[in-house]
Amino acid sequence: MKKLQYRELSLESFAPFGSYASMIDPATVRIGAPPVEFYRDMIQAGLGPAQTASFGVCRVTRRPYVINVSEYHNGCPEVIMPLDGDVLIHAAPAVPEREFPADLAAVFRVPKNTLVVLRPGVWHHGPYTIDTPYVNCLVMLPERTYMNDCAFYDFPESEWIEITGPGLA
Repeated sequence: MKKLQYRELSLESFAPFGSYASMIDPATVRIGAPPVEFYRDMIQAGLGPAQTASFGVCRVTRRPYVINVSEYHNGCPEVIMPLDGDVLIHAAPAVPEREFPADLAAVFRVPKNTLVVLRPGVWHHGPYTIDTPYVNCLVMLPERTYMNDCAFYDFPESEWIEITGPGLA
C-alpha cells in the first residue's frame, strides 16, 4: 500500500488546493475595539452559480488512516472547519481525468477552528480524527451540492493510500 505522510498547513504548500485562515485569534485587519471587534474579509469562497450557501456538520469518528475514496465538485468550493479537534484532510489538484491523481496528493493536519476552502475540482473526502474519538466539522457548500455536483472515486484496494505521521496509530 502506498504511504503518504501528513504535513502541517502552510500557505505555500496548501495553495494548489485552496486557502485557509485561523478563525480564532485572527491576524488580520480589525474594525472596532473591545467589547466588539470585527475581523472582516478573512477568507472567500465563491458559490459558483448557486444562490444559497448551506451549512451542515460532518461528524467524523476514529477510523483507519487509509484513503480509499475521494470526491470533487466541479462548480463550487467546499468549506470545512473542524470545531472541537484537529483533523487530517487529503487533497489532490483538479485534473481532467476522473481518476484520483495519487502522485499529486497531499495530506494536511488542520487545527481546530481553522477554516479551509477547497477550490472547485480539488479531490477530498471526509476528514480523519487525530487524537479524539470524534470531531465535528462545520461544512459549507451551495445548497444540495451533494446531489447536483459530486463525483466520487472508490479506490480499488490496490490503490489504497495509508496516511502516516507523528501521533497516528
